[in-house]
Amino acid sequence: MNNPLKQIGFSQRIHLEWFEHTASLLLAGKTKEEISTELQNLLINKLSVGGTAERGNREKAISILMKCWVTVPKELLFLRNEGLSLLKHSLRHEHIALHWGMAMAAYPFWGVVAETTGRLLRLQDAVVASQVQRRIRELFGERETVSRATRRILRTFVDWRVLEETSKKGIYQKGVIKKISDSQLIAWVIEAALISSGNKSASLKAITHSPSLFPFDMALSNSKMLEESEMLELFRHGLDEEMVTLRNTKNTIAKAKIS
Repeated sequence: MNNPLKQIGFSQRIHLEWFEHTASLLLAGKTKEEISTELQNLLINKLSVGGTAERGNREKAISILMKCWVTVPKELLFLRNEGLSLLKHSLRHEHIALHWGMAMAAYPFWGVVAETTGRLLRLQDAVVASQVQRRIRELFGERETVSRATRRILRTFVDWRVLEETSKKGIYQKGVIKKISDSQLIAWVIEAALISSGNKSASLKAITHSPSLFPFDMALSNSKMLEESEMLELFRHGLDEEMVTLRNTKNTIAKAKIS
């Protein structure tokens, strides 16, 4: 599959603290090689314990963490660097939104699983794993790799407490909703969601209430809150619909720096 939106990639259950640790190492000025070594040390007794395979679960998990924050594709450099700056200044409970955004931007498959989960939660009080699996297989094909990756992302959602287990196996309910009120963070999450979806523009209302962002309540009282964003541009469609679009990123990529 050449279409990046049809690629999977995110095939491991990744704990939130591993994301946090990876980003903190980068903020501390560690090199790519140093971060990789630190992650090996962190996960050596957690994944592929005693294993020697070149591409075991530990190595795959490290690859995911690195791609989300360290070795990001060049088109995500500006988003990543903005995210690092926000990590330094945002409250600890807001960090989950930054890790979620980088995960869905680097791995659109994450965004598809999140969107499917969010849509089901809007229709019913709980989400059934088999329903998510069925929809994802319709989109990506009847392959074991698809089922396995979907299962592990759902378990990651549970680990991150955006889903909670119920008394019935394979049935989850929504976790505690995280409210986001900082305008810079809201703008950044919108950027990540647009990139993940493969669309350069969307209705502002639709993107802030996207099912892929089901763990978050973005308190956007006024669209003017987004006007300072270097990556977003607002325009009106028709009489009462506000649209948001990604600006041309060529220049911002060229000057991307960690602030």
